Formats: sequence, structure tokens, C-alpha cells
Amino acid sequence: MDFGVTVLPDPPFSRWLELIQLAEKHGFGYAWTYDSHVLWQESIPMLAVAARETSSIKLGHFVTNPATRDPTVLASSYATLHDLSDGRMVMGVGRGDSAVRYIGRQPMKVAEFEAALAMIREFMNGREVNWNDKDLQLKWVREELPPIPVWVAGYGPKALAVAGRVGDGVIIQLADPEIITWIMDTARRAAEEAGRDPSQLKCIVGAPAHISDDLADAREQVRWFPAMVSNHVMDLIERYGTDGSSVPKALTDYVQARKFYDYNDHSRVGAAHGEFVTDEICDRFCVLGNVEQAKAKLRELEDVGVDQFNIYLMTHGQEETLQAFGDDIIPELSSVPA
Repeated sequence: MDFGVTVLPDPPFSRWLELIQLAEKHGFGYAWTYDSHVLWQESIPMLAVAARETSSIKLGHFVTNPATRDPTVLASSYATLHDLSDGRMVMGVGRGDSAVRYIGRQPMKVAEFEAALAMIREFMNGREVNWNDKDLQLKWVREELPPIPVWVAGYGPKALAVAGRVGDGVIIQLADPEIITWIMDTARRAAEEAGRDPSQLKCIVGAPAHISDDLADAREQVRWFPAMVSNHVMDLIERYGTDGSSVPKALTDYVQARKFYDYNDHSRVGAAHGEFVTDEICDRFCVLGNVEQAKAKLRELEDVGVDQFNIYLMTHGQEETLQAFGDDIIPELSSVPA
């Protein structure tokens, strides 16, 4: 597996950059950040500085969206960042969650999302596109740089079909092997139907990891995360229902106890909206426990084909988590030699 870390674009900026530089030092291959421009600082200029202040780690959003960002602007931003970073950008993209909901809008319609994504993938990599009945090309893109991959976040069959038809990989925001298997099977089936090689579709899992012998405290650190995932699950239930749904009960059952969600506490330890989350769900969705327990869970993920595990670094003891992975986990499990 490859390893990544997601750091919130919270002020002060210096702390955000410090954690990304520390992740690079500890052998992480990827550094990601959120794209929610009102809840946190605007992340595009932050990534530009990170591109200049790091040397090898790949950079991107986990995830951005073409709803708050015009698709041509998003593509040009990434192409520019790719130039600044000398070819180290990777794009995680979805239909929009906190970025759109917090300003009173809704996620993009799936068909609109797919059209935007197909254009962005070509346009930011220097190829000519037709958009709004105009032929467009970023003629300044450096041909010698590697292509920017597009990894698509989704949970439902329609969004996953977009990942299979258009994306280079799937972003899955939970670490449950059963659900991951269903998600990847769904996306790869769509890839095959579109005439693509389903085996080439990458699987990127993002979830909190808290390395500690105190499992009870570790669970308290991460209850916010399954609550965050429940936003997407509620959308799925509204669209597909639960009785006889094509969405597995392993994903939908746990949200029955959910009461509310407050985006002001989005991705925050101790958020009240996470109180409904059980210990079992914390264990299923996250990577918790001591180093050996974490390794065992990560090997389970590896066994179901996960290509990258990305730590949501929104818990206490951030330096300790990065060091534990850098010292004891990445050297043993990483696909990249230390």
C-alpha cells in the first residue's frame, strides 16, 4: 500500500504546513486537504505554498468538487499546481458536501458531475476539450509532466458508476473491508461495461487512525467520522431506500440512530452529532488500537485490494500518529521502499 494523510486547512497555516512536511519526513507518499472554503481557509493557495515547501510528497484535495469551483477554473488550478510542484498533483473529487451544503446549495446532479469530470480530466492534462460549445485547451501545460490522476469519491451505485467510467480510482471514506469490496465491485463493473480495464481502477481509503493502547479513548477521538459519513448514507437512503436496496445494509443500518448533523463541527473531535455512533462502528470504519492492531487492520485492507490508506489526521496526538506510522507501519507495509 501507499500511505497518505489529510490535514484540515485550519488556521494557522503554519501548523497545516508543518504537519504536511512532517508527513513527508516520515515517509508518507501523499498529503491531502479538504476543500470547504467557508468552514476553513481557501485551500488552492495553501497547496501552492506546500508545493514549494515540500520536495517529494504528492498533493491534492480529499476532495474538491466542480460545483463551487467552475470546472474550467478547477482544471486550470490543478494544471498550474502541477507545474509548480513539478508533477506532484493528484485530484480527489466528488459532487460536493460541506462546501456546497454550508452555503445553502446541494451536491451536483450525477449526470452534470460526470460531464464536468470527463472534461476536467482531459483539460487539466493539456488536451483539447469542447465545453459550452467552445474548443478550449491549456496550451501551456508541460507535456513532460505525468498526467494528473482523478480519483472519484462516492458511495452510491450511480456515483460509483461515474468513477468506473471516468475516474482513475475510487475514494472510499471508511475502512470497512466488506463495504470496500462492494464499492469496488460496483465501480469496476461500470468500468468493464464502459470498455475500460477494471483492474486499473485504484482503491483509496480515507479514515482516521489513532494509535493507542487506550481503545476507549481512541473511539472517542473518531466518533465524528462515521457521523460525517452518515451525511452521504442519508442521501443514499433517500434515493435508494433500505428495503431491497442495492446498497448493502452494512453501510445503511448504523444511521438509524442518527438525530442531526451540525456542519459547524464538521470533522471535529467531540462533535455532539457523533454521539449515536457505536464502538463497533468506530472499529469497523477506522484504524484504532496499538501498532500491532493497526497493522492487522491495514493488512485486512490490503487483502481486499486497497492501494492507498489515507489518515484523516483530525484527532489528538497528530505528531505521535505520524511518527508511529513512519517508524513502525510504513516501513513494513508500504509499496515504496523507505
